[in-house]
Amino acid sequence: MTVYFIGAGPGDPELITVKAQRLINQCPIILYAGSLVPRVIFADIEKSAEKIIDTAPIHLDDIIAHMEAAHASNKDVARVHSGDPSLYGAIGEQIRRLEALGIDYEIIPGVTATSASAAWLGKELTLSGVSQTIIMTRYEGKTPFPERERLPTLAATGATLAIHLGVTRIHKIVEELIPFYGEDCPVAVCYRTGWSDQDKVTGVLSDIVKKVREKKFTRTSLILVGPVLGTDEFRDSYLYDETKAHVYRPKVKPDKSRSVDDSQAHPALKVKS
Repeated sequence: MTVYFIGAGPGDPELITVKAQRLINQCPIILYAGSLVPRVIFADIEKSAEKIIDTAPIHLDDIIAHMEAAHASNKDVARVHSGDPSLYGAIGEQIRRLEALGIDYEIIPGVTATSASAAWLGKELTLSGVSQTIIMTRYEGKTPFPERERLPTLAATGATLAIHLGVTRIHKIVEELIPFYGEDCPVAVCYRTGWSDQDKVTGVLSDIVKKVREKKFTRTSLILVGPVLGTDEFRDSYLYDETKAHVYRPKVKPDKSRSVDDSQAHPALKVKS
C-alpha cells in the first residue's frame, strides 16, 4: 500500500501529467484539496472509486486517519494537491506522520502555478542579460519567516519574483519592492490560473494595487514581479547561436562581426576542417 502525493497542476485538467492521472484512476481512495483541485479531474472514476473525499473542511488528524484505514485494508491512496505538492503543498507534516506509522509514500510532481501563469502571460521568466533567477516565495503572514527570507532581502537580488499567498497584502508587498525594483517595474497578478474563471491583471508597481482592488482579487492569486515581464531588450540565448559550439553542435559558422585578429585570438570559434 502506498500514499501518492500527486500534483494536479494549477487547475486546467489537461495540465495534469499522464502519470498523475494514471495513479488517480487506479487508486481506490482519493483525498483531495477541494478548494484548490477541480473535481473534474476525477470524472473518469466518480462511479468506480471507493471514496473521493474533499479534505478542505477537515484537519490533519482526520486526513491521516483516512490514510491509516486505507493502509489497514491494503488500499493505495491518491492524495491530490494543486500545482506541485512539494511547493506550498503542506505535505511535509503528512510525510512526517506517515514515516512514523511506517506507511510508504511517493511524490508525483505537477505543473506549478508559476509555470502555468508565465505561459498564460506569454512570457519567458529567464531572459538572457535581464534575469536568470526566479525566486518562489510567499508573503509573511501566519507562517513565520526566517529573517534572511523576508521580502526586502529577496528583493535585493533583483531576481524575478513569484509571490504566492500574498494578494491580500499586495499594498505592503509593493511598499517593500519599490526601493529595489522601482515604481515602473512590471507586475502581473494571475488569479486562479487554469480554472474556468481565471483572470489576470498587469501593470507596474506604482499602479498594481489599484488594479488588483478593482478586480477584487482576494485569494488564489500569484504575483509575478520583474523586468522580464515588460522588456524586449534582451540578448539571444547562446543555445541556438550558430557561432557558438557545444556538445551537440561541435561545428560552428564564423561570426562575421568579429575581426580576423579576434578569431585568431579565440581558436575555439574556428570551423574545424
